Amino acid sequence: MSLEKNPDTNTTPWYTLKKDNIYEQLDTSPEGLTSESVQKRLEKYGPNELEAESGPSLWKLILKQLRSPLIYILLGATALSLAMQHYTDAGVIFFIVIFNTVLGIIQEYRAEKALSALYELTAPHARVIREDKEHEIEARDVVPGDVVILKTGSRVPADARLIESEELQIDESALTGESDPAQKEPGSVEKDTPLADQHNMVFMSTAVTNGWGKAIVVSTGMDSQMGEIAGQVRETKREETPLQKRLAGLAKILGISGIGLGVVLFGLGLLRGHDIVQMALFSVALAVSAIPEGLPAVISVTLALGVKRMTKRGSIVRRLPAVETLGSTTVICSDKTGTITRNEMTVTRVWAGNQTITLTGEGYVPEGQLFVGEETLDPADYSPALEQLVHVSILNNDSKHEKDDEWTIEGDPTEAALLVLARKAGKDPDELRQKTPRIDEIPFSSKYKYMATLHKDSESGYTLYVKGAPEQIMQFCDRMLDEKGDTVAMNDDTQQSIKDQLQDMANDALRPLAMAMKPMDQQPDDLQAEHVESGLIFLGLTGMVDPPRKKAIEAIEKAQKAGIRVIMITGDQPDTARAVAQKAGIELASDTVLTGVDLDDMSDEDLQKDINEINVFARVSPSHKLRIVSALQNNKEIVAMTGDGVNDAPALKSVDIGVAMGGTGTEVAKEAAEMVLTKDDFATIVDAIEEGRVIYNNLKRVAFFLLTTSLAEVLTLGISLMIGLPLPLTAVMILWINLISDVPADIPLGIEPKHWDVLKQPPRPPDEPLLTTSIIRRMFLLAPVVAAGTLLMYYFHLPNDWQSNEMYPLAQTIAFTTLAAFQWFQAILSRSSVLSVFSIGFFRNRWLMLGISTAILLQLAVVYTPFGHTLFQTQSIPVKEWLLILPVAASVWVFDEILKQFHVHGRPPKNHKS
Repeated sequence: MSLEKNPDTNTTPWYTLKKDNIYEQLDTSPEGLTSESVQKRLEKYGPNELEAESGPSLWKLILKQLRSPLIYILLGATALSLAMQHYTDAGVIFFIVIFNTVLGIIQEYRAEKALSALYELTAPHARVIREDKEHEIEARDVVPGDVVILKTGSRVPADARLIESEELQIDESALTGESDPAQKEPGSVEKDTPLADQHNMVFMSTAVTNGWGKAIVVSTGMDSQMGEIAGQVRETKREETPLQKRLAGLAKILGISGIGLGVVLFGLGLLRGHDIVQMALFSVALAVSAIPEGLPAVISVTLALGVKRMTKRGSIVRRLPAVETLGSTTVICSDKTGTITRNEMTVTRVWAGNQTITLTGEGYVPEGQLFVGEETLDPADYSPALEQLVHVSILNNDSKHEKDDEWTIEGDPTEAALLVLARKAGKDPDELRQKTPRIDEIPFSSKYKYMATLHKDSESGYTLYVKGAPEQIMQFCDRMLDEKGDTVAMNDDTQQSIKDQLQDMANDALRPLAMAMKPMDQQPDDLQAEHVESGLIFLGLTGMVDPPRKKAIEAIEKAQKAGIRVIMITGDQPDTARAVAQKAGIELASDTVLTGVDLDDMSDEDLQKDINEINVFARVSPSHKLRIVSALQNNKEIVAMTGDGVNDAPALKSVDIGVAMGGTGTEVAKEAAEMVLTKDDFATIVDAIEEGRVIYNNLKRVAFFLLTTSLAEVLTLGISLMIGLPLPLTAVMILWINLISDVPADIPLGIEPKHWDVLKQPPRPPDEPLLTTSIIRRMFLLAPVVAAGTLLMYYFHLPNDWQSNEMYPLAQTIAFTTLAAFQWFQAILSRSSVLSVFSIGFFRNRWLMLGISTAILLQLAVVYTPFGHTLFQTQSIPVKEWLLILPVAASVWVFDEILKQFHVHGRPPKNHKS
């Protein structure tokens, strides 16, 4: 059969075909491919590796930072200043452009490395059968049609269809989201079976945790499931964050306004007969004053300081603008395993000796107690059935549970949970295993659905211990051990009792496991199924679950009270997903749980409409996650999504805030996300959202402070021209205030402590502008006070014979210093728009006090040093003038305090801190 038929011409899913059809479709055989065939296929399909996307070059990173309207305006101002030969102005503005560019490059440098991390995940070597011989080759040389050998500890080199297996288990959690290893076995599967249920398929880069298998490679490289995800990551574009959109809009408005004002005043000055060169300079100064040049840098620094605080709370932010987006999050889409739950199976219920026993404690730390009803169960009161059940948990178990610095497990999570149960019951697994050595065993298999071990428990006695699926174990039992230690017949009543317990466990989404035993007088020569599948004594049931974290339950409650919707997306079964969601406190508008199959049957329009009522999704694939995110975003939601697996990478990159798990997360997920949690805990996400809200409030404080300064400068310059005054400020003076004098105050405003519980407020509307109506109103109330005070101080210090086209250094220096002093008081009042500075604590923000002190020292240096005189054309101010400058500057603070008392800017929340 020609190679052309294989495998890209096959339209039938590989998992639906029979073994013989697989060989035929792929033109291969059990003896494997020939060297000649391998070479042809390598040429046709290429190496089995993921196509690495070239990372962004330094020039691309620079250009990316420069593609900002605010930067365009600054570069234009630089060019105009150069044309007017005002090199100092040009140099200062250009320095700000360089500073912003360098800061952005450092922050974005590692933002596009998801594919290289994905590449590192692929298997380095593979064992294949070629020409009827087993070979170890590099995984990149695997081709479709190769017969690969899979063993415990190895990684699957490519997507392949199983043809033989023995107790094969594969960890597919990174691909499907399921926490338990998947049982794999040959045989065909029905069409449209979800990826997680394709038990006859193995997938690239998943890990073999148990058993052995042989499979035929059907897809390699970018054609594999892993390659498909890599392609989605490459095609998925990052959405601009709300902050980036708002800054772009603000820059556009400011730019147009600044240029418009400059042109208007330039024309007005010419009509009045002013010198064209002087008016050009004046117009540049006006345009510069309209634009808060320091805003991009200060916002970046504010975000960076917020990131530092978030790191202390367990969140590492990889992209600065993402911090602000957290504050406007309206929906959190969270994985179940390891985020809401602990990813540690825990036995929470035991039924033995007709007693229902509950256990406290979570995870692999053996701290907890056994209860019957409300009463603690003392070890002396253990029933014989419970004692024997604990023995089965220890002896019929291949896992290890040990403590080094902390408790760790080695082996199957279910068996580890049984060892934790034993330790809570006061038993030492190591001691019991030494006293009761294992002689023979039948390992667990999907065929038998049980595990049996034979132990020598006395000089002449043996005991067979069995655990497994309850429906199987019940069939093998003819007796049951009761609460007194007597054996009673396994009749309809006893069987019904067991079935009732199983139903109760199913209702609570507990995974049941049955335990049984059989005393034996002599050791069989070879333990067989016939020794196990009759004459057993039923001991009881254990019910286990991956429980929700306590902190996650509290955090979900906090999030929902904050108006944030919590959606759980998992690869688990619908019933399990629903039960965990209920235990975690996720609000369910209905009991409906949508599965991947349900999503496949829905149009995008129907999903967008119905998603408002669905908070739990189960059995989903990577493409489903993308659709869920897209539907939410189309409904104008700001979505944060958690993920840890390779399968989460495309959705993490497309969502507004991608949150990767730092502990269990793959490198792929971390590189695709905006934020990485150092603690894999839902509570950390809510902490990050709280911090994001605080940071956004601080950004508004900073923006108000800087833009009020700019507005005051525009008014000062515009009014002076309209009434015919000489130029009160030079362009360099304006730049000094905007870029240097303001900075020691505006950065501390970015770390202002919260004044109230921000999580008791609803999320702000996603389309809320950075400058709200109340902020703009406040700016237009206070800026005229600053402009009037500055102009009055300037006017009263002009000589009597002043001319409008002359420069008066002393008067300009006093106006310059008055305007700077206004900013010191304005920094204080900017701490809150609705609360008096005395109610929030005058010295509570000590960094602001230090910043204002620094700004004062800098202004004194400009006014009183020869360097300042040369660079800024200033003159020393007589000390007596300060007695007038400071009260005039303080007037804006007094005026704002009066406005706050009358709630002109709004009323404070009831939960504010006084």
